[in-house]
Amino acid sequence: MKLAEIEQNALALPERERARLAARLLETLPPPGMDVSDKEIDQRERELESGQVEAISHEECVRQVQQDRGG
Repeated sequence: MKLAEIEQNALALPERERARLAARLLETLPPPGMDVSDKEIDQRERELESGQVEAISHEECVRQVQQDRGG
């Protein structure tokens, strides 16, 4: 069965079954943001500890992301 056929069949399902299928498919994917390497984490920790960069709060991070996305 080709992807287009699977998609067509999935879209024909009732809403509850589509939601269940979507949730099940999402469970098979890696969490977002998990593509950061240990090397990058170490580098960022060194930058923070040395004062090369300044930490910001979670709220500030969210505000900046929203602003960058035009929200």
